[in-house]
Amino acid sequence: MTKARILSGMRPTGRLHIGHYFGALQNWVALQEQYESFFMVADWHAVFSEYKDTSKLVENSYDNVADWLACGIDPNQSTIFIQSKVPQHAELHLILSAYTPLAWLERVPTYKEAVTQLKDKEIENYAFLGYPVLQAADILLYKAKIVPVGEDQLPHLELTREIVRRFNFLAGKEILVEPSAKLTPEARLLGVDRRKMSKSYNNSINLSDDAETVRKKAQSMITDESRIKRSDPGHPDICNVFSYHRLFNKARVEEIRGLCSSAKIGCVECKQENAKKLAEFLKPIQDKRAEILKNPKNLRDIVEAGNERARKVAQATLDEVRAAVFKS
Repeated sequence: MTKARILSGMRPTGRLHIGHYFGALQNWVALQEQYESFFMVADWHAVFSEYKDTSKLVENSYDNVADWLACGIDPNQSTIFIQSKVPQHAELHLILSAYTPLAWLERVPTYKEAVTQLKDKEIENYAFLGYPVLQAADILLYKAKIVPVGEDQLPHLELTREIVRRFNFLAGKEILVEPSAKLTPEARLLGVDRRKMSKSYNNSINLSDDAETVRKKAQSMITDESRIKRSDPGHPDICNVFSYHRLFNKARVEEIRGLCSSAKIGCVECKQENAKKLAEFLKPIQDKRAEILKNPKNLRDIVEAGNERARKVAQATLDEVRAAVFKS
């Protein structure tokens, strides 16, 4: 029985952090067992916002793939590739841009939000407005029937479906495949400053951080701001550190809840234990990552094999699309 195909990706704009692990990577590892999986380093998407300084994109691309492998992505099961190494992405993006009304892009709810959040990136440009069309091309090239997404990405996927319907209608036949969303369970971890964990906010705990760096970051975490003195009872359910205990210290989480609520443990002690558990969680990932990085040629070979596989699949779709566009 042929497995259904999925596609997902990440932008290589910096080191990956624990939010990436719980938000995507652990789901990817599970999904690769069930689906024919294509996992993409979305470097063209990174260029759209990082165009002023692209000096780290190549380094970040391979560094991110090392993290993927260390977290359990298996190149024997999944196709791992770099978007810009598959030129069919850019060509299908160009073709689909002709079929996408401007009003469809202007109504994407995340566009204005991104413009506001990334003011320092100066992303009010043609490419960034059209990035959902490139996202559509990414998915449609592989005829992915399933796309793992969080709820915030549903409008992008619906736009992809609208583009498919419009293209197929004008082509007069079913060429592109409408993808369906697979909502992925997501444990939302905030950064050490209680904002969304983000590379751009410099508030993340990275998968590659050593134990001392983790300790320093964990010690800087904002806790329950209503707890002024050590003798004040804490409120675990509104404390960022406690949310980490829920994920990394499950065996003690209820005990810690009680100790905090009764002021039998202070925030400093709580953060120290959190740092220890974080370091323990990251160690096997980091050990595997270190082994992978000892052989950079093997890492590049894995990516190039994925690039070649992706190009082959993408070209088959593009041939169909070009035949529909340039009718003879």
